[in-house]
Amino acid sequence: MEKKNKSLSWFWKWFLNNQVVTALLIVLLVLLIINLFTRVSYLFTPVLQFLAIVGLPIILAGILYYLMNPVVDFAEKKGIKRIYSIIALFVLVVGLLAWGIVVIVPKIQEQTLSFVDNFPQYVKVVEKTVNDLFSDPIFSQVQEQLTASGEKFMNSLTEVIQNVSKTTFQNLGNFFGAVASIVVAVITMPFILFYLLKDGKKLGPYIVSFLPTKLRKPTLKVLGEMNAQVSSYIRGQLTVAFAVAIMFMIGFSIIGLDYAITLGIAAGFLNLIPYLGSFLALVPAVFLGIVGGPVLLVKVLVVFVIEQTIEGRVISPLVLGSQLSVHPVTILLVLLTSGKLFGLVGVILGIPAYAAIKVVIANVFEWYKRISNLYEEETEVVSKE
Repeated sequence: MEKKNKSLSWFWKWFLNNQVVTALLIVLLVLLIINLFTRVSYLFTPVLQFLAIVGLPIILAGILYYLMNPVVDFAEKKGIKRIYSIIALFVLVVGLLAWGIVVIVPKIQEQTLSFVDNFPQYVKVVEKTVNDLFSDPIFSQVQEQLTASGEKFMNSLTEVIQNVSKTTFQNLGNFFGAVASIVVAVITMPFILFYLLKDGKKLGPYIVSFLPTKLRKPTLKVLGEMNAQVSSYIRGQLTVAFAVAIMFMIGFSIIGLDYAITLGIAAGFLNLIPYLGSFLALVPAVFLGIVGGPVLLVKVLVVFVIEQTIEGRVISPLVLGSQLSVHPVTILLVLLTSGKLFGLVGVILGIPAYAAIKVVIANVFEWYKRISNLYEEETEVVSKE
């Protein structure tokens, strides 16, 4: 009997009550589940097609919901019915869109067409400037390599533009398909947004009502945390992006840089990509600065430094704070992974999706720690310290 107990205690200590073995078993089960899903993936094809159709309007409606819902909640606290504040916001948004279509869009179109028409001349000016720079005696030892690299870069840039022009005509079917999806999204999105603003608070309790009673309260807590993380991130990023667009438009206009409005709006959109967006927005500005001469290039760099200082020291800490508590290296890894898997949409939505998944994993891990009794000793040590 004692031998049996000893054997059981040994087995319990090294296998059943071992955190490493437990973690490996969980990983094994997850991999088996993933393998099973890959083998029956064809069963989910209709679901994926449905999500592809409704995904864009839902995402757009969700983004606008996070922007507009605080205003509706504030108006409701002041005694204004939600339906009235929602209608007022819709009228305001339609008015802003109409103003943008009449005033901003023609200006962007004009500047974009002008840039495309003048691009070959710009390339020649930049090539001449680079060649003159590399002909300096300072670069004499590596002149050939630098010249070859510069020519390669310009040739690659020209080829990319030519390929884009060719594939634009070759993929007209895909283009019209994308346009059709956008049209459907624009038509259906306002209806989704209206009902989200009107009954959004009821959505969480409605979803958890399908779960067993014991799971409703913790699930509602997780959904609330996810909503708080995603909403704060989206509102913060859009606010910062808007501020960045305004600062670049004003700065580029002051120094006399061509296409200031288009470059500023592009910088605002690119700023939705954390860390990388601002530097991507700098590339066309520096390109035009080189075309305009050394003085204009210095002015462009000064505008960029001022914008980065104001954004990094004032706007971002004030608006974003540290609500996600995500390390910059983690953000870069998430951006690379989500961009590789889902393209531009993954780059923009990767961070809020990671924040939501992080909330789920953290709560599941806390639940596992409570029921497994594998972390009691560690908890006691931490409390004594």
